[in-house]
Amino acid sequence: MKKIILSILGLALVPLVSIAQSQNSAFDPGNTRPGESVEYCLTHKKYAEMLQNPSAVQSLAEDQLISAAESQEPQLEGVTYYIPVVFHLLHNNGVEKISEDQILDAFAILNRDYDLQNTDANSVANAFNASNPLATTIPADVDIEFVLATKAPNGTCFSGITRTQSSLTTVTSSQQGGDQVNAIRTGNDIYQGEWPGNKYLNIFICEDIGGAAGYTYKPSNWIGTGMGNGIWVRHDYVGSIGTSSGSSSRTLTHEVGHWLNLDHLWGGTNNPAEPQNCNSDDAVSDTPDCLGLTSCNLNSNTCNGDNSYWGFDQIDNTENYMEYSYCSKMFTPGQVTRMRNALNSSVGGRNNVKSASNLAATGADGNTYLCKADFEANKFTVCVGETIDFTDLSYNEVTGWSWSFPGGTPSTSAVQNPTITYNTPGVYEVTLDATDGSTNDSEVKSAYIRVLPAPASIPFLETFETLATLSNITEWEVIDYGNNAEFELTTSAGHTGSNSAKLLNYGQAAGNFDELVSSTVDLSSITSNPGVTLSFRYAYSKRQSGNDEWLRVFISKDCGDSWAQRKTIHGSALGSNISNTNWTPSESDWVTIHMTNVTSAYWTSNFKYKFQFESDGGNNFYLDDINIYPGSPSDDLILGVDERAGLGHLTLFPNPVEDELNVRFDLNNAQQVEFLVQDIAGKVVQSRYVQGQTGANLVVLGTEGISSGMYFLQIRSGGTQQSIQFVVK
Repeated sequence: MKKIILSILGLALVPLVSIAQSQNSAFDPGNTRPGESVEYCLTHKKYAEMLQNPSAVQSLAEDQLISAAESQEPQLEGVTYYIPVVFHLLHNNGVEKISEDQILDAFAILNRDYDLQNTDANSVANAFNASNPLATTIPADVDIEFVLATKAPNGTCFSGITRTQSSLTTVTSSQQGGDQVNAIRTGNDIYQGEWPGNKYLNIFICEDIGGAAGYTYKPSNWIGTGMGNGIWVRHDYVGSIGTSSGSSSRTLTHEVGHWLNLDHLWGGTNNPAEPQNCNSDDAVSDTPDCLGLTSCNLNSNTCNGDNSYWGFDQIDNTENYMEYSYCSKMFTPGQVTRMRNALNSSVGGRNNVKSASNLAATGADGNTYLCKADFEANKFTVCVGETIDFTDLSYNEVTGWSWSFPGGTPSTSAVQNPTITYNTPGVYEVTLDATDGSTNDSEVKSAYIRVLPAPASIPFLETFETLATLSNITEWEVIDYGNNAEFELTTSAGHTGSNSAKLLNYGQAAGNFDELVSSTVDLSSITSNPGVTLSFRYAYSKRQSGNDEWLRVFISKDCGDSWAQRKTIHGSALGSNISNTNWTPSESDWVTIHMTNVTSAYWTSNFKYKFQFESDGGNNFYLDDINIYPGSPSDDLILGVDERAGLGHLTLFPNPVEDELNVRFDLNNAQQVEFLVQDIAGKVVQSRYVQGQTGANLVVLGTEGISSGMYFLQIRSGGTQQSIQFVVK
């Protein structure tokens, strides 16, 4: 397109402010592709937001003048420009914590597309290939190569990928991309400081970036050369594997086009298919006028008449990377010229990115060497006889590997990615010695592999009284995702005795996850209902009334290879006590939970369970008296019966119930409690026994196998009986 509707002097403030306000709104379905629930690109909305500031309007006008002047410089055809790239993975240990393989897949696709190595470029529509005399150089080779940076701003060698754990991987309505950049700047694992945007192409991978698949900023001195001069992208639009897919794999190709000064084919707005788009422009002569497409219509011709470049009414360039279609596969020569001009312009510091001095400073000049030996395992805790896959993560040049696996078979290996079997219980270290032929480096991970002992039998009771620590033992595994407070053994706060497992949550920031994972318990002897009960005691206090912290209990049937969530308590249901000092519980603060929903699929010889705590700036959390026992009356159960005890403060929720019925009550003394679920005809459809504890109790009854309808829950204890009506959805 050649006509320019908005000239530099036409950057009028009032109408652009209006545009910014209308586009800086809630989710816009007009900016989506069919079948997707996110706006595909927010680049032009971010641009409109900037134009709400009068100073930005003036600066952007000056940028265009500079860029227009510098674009007159002749381009060197056949000269490859190199751009140092850093992928910043911002995650909170969820699905957004994508693998290195997925990131490298996205990196390979980006290089493929900008070097015209994509095979689908051979099948573009006839109007845009060599059969058209005006299109002999379409599709065009951008001749730009992206190189993973290997040096951080302080010279630290790294792999080109940083990782930051933070809840800001998902932004709220009051948060912005700048908050995500700040989280990375201050919390990443390589260099905590500024990663300048005129030295690196920073790509920020997050769970959510404000409802979009991706966005960036075109070259701008208003945005400047700071770290925020980069690209934001959702994890499920990164590459073609893992959480992403082939249809989402060209998002980075599209956003890098914006970063190199390209607009959408229909001009400087975000929404395709708007009637006014035929009167807009992308400042590229060989991209035909169009409304913009969200589907692969190769015969589309949405704007009548065309510009002087084609001399006739050309169809839409549906397969262009700057369209929203699902069949993007090409750039035009005019787009290539515009992008390469951007890399030769001082606007936004783009010309420095590709400079020889910057390539050397960022380690993107091809002179790689071994600077760090590293590796990871596909799992860290196994049962006896299981295998573990180890993956070499050494960077950036490796030619030889020497592994050591104490306790493993084989105990040594010289292959890059070995598989090792562990047959003896214990906690073991792993060592890798790597070389590039002249430089050597070693990585030792102590207490890295945990091989569990033989499964415990039931009835099972853990009071933590016989343990000296929770660290580096086979009975318990402590997982600290935030590298701060973690579950530890305390000898000054127990319900039974003086010991318990404590999470020093006082002073811990919101958004942290901590886990305490059990060893295995043999439940294979349970062969029929009423099954088995998992009970435990906990004590907890908030720090402020608004704290919303979560306790989740998971169970596993296969030694921890897979987990199912079976109990969730949060907010005031977890505890309503408030203390603004480092809190220790008294005897009355302990609550007992009884989980009867350990269903038959989990009656295996390698049953495991784990407790997960999610913080929100509250106070401390304690665990004690973990008890697993057959869910039927027995004289030899660990916890005894007192027939004099009374049953009080009985409540049942939710009602109606869908999957999990919670029964809360208090007992004066420990005793056995029976639960009978009866239909309206009086037939017993479920029965459970639990060993009730002194004080507050909460029993979890699974209702998955009960048909919809009205029922009565009968509770019997200490010679007393109560009945409550409830409904199953």
